[in-house]
Amino acid sequence: MTSDPSAPWLIVGLGNPGQEYAMNRHNVGFMVADLLAERIGGRFKRAGKAQAQVVEGRIGPPGPGSRRVVLAKPMSYMNLSGGPVNALRDFYKVPPENVVAVHDELDIDFGVLRSKLGGGDNGHNGLKSMTKAMGADYHRVRFGIGRPPGRMQVADFVLKDFSSAERKELDYFVDRAADAVECLVIDGLERAQSTYNS
Repeated sequence: MTSDPSAPWLIVGLGNPGQEYAMNRHNVGFMVADLLAERIGGRFKRAGKAQAQVVEGRIGPPGPGSRRVVLAKPMSYMNLSGGPVNALRDFYKVPPENVVAVHDELDIDFGVLRSKLGGGDNGHNGLKSMTKAMGADYHRVRFGIGRPPGRMQVADFVLKDFSSAERKELDYFVDRAADAVECLVIDGLERAQSTYNS
């Protein structure tokens, strides 16, 4: 946790812009960011010169327990996410430990959540770009999508829509991921891990 409770948090949903990608597994970060924006009553809009859409607001109980947040969706495509995220971090003066990346994770079963601080990118191009731009000391909320079936290539799998069976549960798991992000920001990583790490 940052030592300054007034410092803002930057919550980044990772994904690809464009309607053709909207329901892809790789875009679950956008889905969680959209739900968080809905919860705080905000609408995404272009962020000045940064290649991103943002919503500013507060999460948590009214009063001193709430936290100022900037929700962001980079509009640069996944493998170039780092530039827009770092530009937003500089503009809003967000400490690195107050950055949260919400992203799909191949090595976790569908719908399982894991939160952590720092670590590698595990081949995820969005994380790779963010780490290159600002170092690895940011939080991640990892949304499990599982491994591709049979011999399907990873790139094809992540750029496919969730299956019809997965879509039946997707809203529930996206809701749970948004809860995990809020818990991380308000109560800290340990609480988020003990409550939401399935």
